[in-house]
Amino acid sequence: MISLCESNQAWLESIAYQMCNMTYKEQATHLGGPIGLLKSHATRAAQEIAEQATNIFGGRGLTQTGMGKVIEMFHRTYKFDAILGGTEEILADLGVRQAMKKFPKAML
Repeated sequence: MISLCESNQAWLESIAYQMCNMTYKEQATHLGGPIGLLKSHATRAAQEIAEQATNIFGGRGLTQTGMGKVIEMFHRTYKFDAILGGTEEILADLGVRQAMKKFPKAML
């Protein structure tokens, strides 16, 4: 779980640094795809973290009160973040398409 959180944090900080050091035109050209891929990665990581946390807490991770209430609420609501602002599948597709535009054309 920690590796998923740390990788998302590092990627987010990298994109934030690039946004601070690029013009708006450069941001629009270069960062649309990576931001889409980051959101896709973050929502998939949230799903995996919710499942792992529920497994760690066992039956308590399913209760709406007591020790497992935070785990249960996160497991119930993480999908909202995946849907708002574009679903992860659509944004992953955008990221791949943006990356393909930047790849060099094959010389055959």
